[in-house]
Amino acid sequence: MEFTLASVHILWGKNPAERLPEITAFAEWMHDWVVRPNDWNSNLMVLGDFNLDRIGDPLYEAFVSTGLWPPTELNAVPRTIFDDDKTKHFYDQLAWFSKPDGTSLLKGLAYGQRAGTFDFIPHVFPGLTRSEVSWRISDHYPLWCEFLLT
Repeated sequence: MEFTLASVHILWGKNPAERLPEITAFAEWMHDWVVRPNDWNSNLMVLGDFNLDRIGDPLYEAFVSTGLWPPTELNAVPRTIFDDDKTKHFYDQLAWFSKPDGTSLLKGLAYGQRAGTFDFIPHVFPGLTRSEVSWRISDHYPLWCEFLLT
C-alpha cells in the first residue's frame, strides 16, 4: 500500500495571526500537490505541529480550507502533557484530503474511525515531574490513527 507522509512544524509566536500565512501557504501547497496527476501523491497525509488554537479559529479554518480532514476522534484528546480541561490545544494534527462532501480521497485505505494519543508519561523518566520530563523529551503526545486496507 502506497502512502506519503508530509510533516510540518509551523513557527510558534505570541501573536497567532502571524502564523496564518504559513499555515495557509502549507495547506495550499499540499492541495496543489494532491491534485497533480501521477505525482507521488496517492494517499497524501499531513502531520505535525501546526500550532493551531481551536476548532473554528482562523488558524484551524486555514488548515482545513483546502480539504484536509483531521479525524473528529482527535478533537477531544490532549496534545501536550500540560493540557487540561481549561487549556486544550489543537497544536498537533494528522489529516488527509477529502472532497467537499466529506468523501475521503484515500485509495485502498479507509479510516477505521479510531484515533488518539499515547500517554508516555508513566513509561518515560518515572519519578520526574511533567516539567522535568519536558526538558528531556517533547511535551507533545504522539497522535495515531487506524487505517484499514480496502
